[in-house]
Amino acid sequence: MSQIDWAILIITLTSIVIYGIYKSRTTKNLEGYFLSNRSLPWYLVLLSIMGTQASAITFLTGPGQAYSDGMRFVQYYFGLPLAMIVIAIFFVPVFSRLKVYTAYEFLEHRFDVKTRTFTSALFLLSRGLSTGVSIFAPSLVLSSLMGWNIYYTNFVMGGLLIIYTMSGGAKAVAHTQKLQMIIVFVALFITGYLAVKLLPEAIGFTDALKVGGQNGKMNIITTGFTDKGFDWKDKYNIWSGLIGGFFLALSYFGTDHSQVGRYLTAKNIKESRKGLLINGLVKVPMQFFILLIGILIFSFYQYNKGPVYFDAVTLQQAKQTVKKDSLNMLELQYSKAFEQKNMPEANAVEKTFKGVMEERCQRRNLTIPTIFFYGL
Repeated sequence: MSQIDWAILIITLTSIVIYGIYKSRTTKNLEGYFLSNRSLPWYLVLLSIMGTQASAITFLTGPGQAYSDGMRFVQYYFGLPLAMIVIAIFFVPVFSRLKVYTAYEFLEHRFDVKTRTFTSALFLLSRGLSTGVSIFAPSLVLSSLMGWNIYYTNFVMGGLLIIYTMSGGAKAVAHTQKLQMIIVFVALFITGYLAVKLLPEAIGFTDALKVGGQNGKMNIITTGFTDKGFDWKDKYNIWSGLIGGFFLALSYFGTDHSQVGRYLTAKNIKESRKGLLINGLVKVPMQFFILLIGILIFSFYQYNKGPVYFDAVTLQQAKQTVKKDSLNMLELQYSKAFEQKNMPEANAVEKTFKGVMEERCQRRNLTIPTIFFYGL
């Protein structure tokens, strides 16, 4: 990384922490810490909801999902707008009327303190594991870029997160997520623009989409039906998106306090509902755009030779093992296939190469998340 890269990274991370603490400086009581004194407008509620749902994993793995499997993953979100309507009608008024601090406080009113304690413990356990994965994703990127030990990057990322969330509470989270969403979307637009800009001169945006379509990547709507009937092993289709996506979103936004806590901070019921409903409207096109970035990147690499494996640090480590001859041979096959413009063969070699690397990671008992551009 250059000095400019370091300066941007340090200034951005430091500014987010300072801004979050500054915006929450008036938070002096329990309601202020947990609920921002129920004072946030709908647009901050919206950005906070989106920022909580769309973690770094979404933006790192979404394009990678489309790169490898096409656009059909967008169907996973088709049930979300329906769930937002149900929650806005039935859930929000109940939480607002009871003036609860958490979703689980409602369970104490409805049942008893044991039920509340049990569900709160489950939430803390599941959300702790989920947050760990969300921190691990960008930490893995920083580790690969800088050559740092993954434990150090986890410590830096998690430490900064703890500073502004512990000191500022819900208001700090809402305002910092506003900045984070802006940064992420600007970065995505720049990535998409460069992916098209760096294509050969005669190839434009529509041509890039055609290349994706010719390779089966523009499979936006799929029914799950084949010549042999319905494929029950097909994870992403219109039915799993509408039915499964609806109930998943209903449980997540209706009972998980990481989301419930966001719309409890709104000024009133109207602001809560507006934030939820607009989230339902913008989430599908947002996810569509994120996946579309993967299609543009896929098209870019049909004309530009990329590394067969994007995690350079892990690749160098793998070449120090008994697999080095196999990896070198696969790299040669990949280069030859690309030079001959035999993209089906190049893509097949790339998959084989990744398989070898994943097998090595599994033997080391490493988790293999689908990280965009890092071949895992």
